[in-house]
Amino acid sequence: MGFAYRIVNQHSTHFITCTVHQWVDVFSRKAYKDIFLDSIRYCQQSKGLKVYGWVIMTNHVHLIIGSDEQNLSDIIRDFKKYTVS
Repeated sequence: MGFAYRIVNQHSTHFITCTVHQWVDVFSRKAYKDIFLDSIRYCQQSKGLKVYGWVIMTNHVHLIIGSDEQNLSDIIRDFKKYTVS
């Protein structure tokens, strides 16, 4: 079961971690890393996501992100909704 965190300041920089369900090592395959990176690029170009730093591990991702345009919560929600499908 995941934890629900609330982003109070929607336009500041945040460190977030996204984990894979049951910690499966999906990012050990290039195809899945490419899907993830394509999704991040889409959010940067279309939603105003700013990525200051990132690292992809085999079963989770760390990101330092922010947004000046849309609410960061909305961007993360849309990103997860699209990428998980």
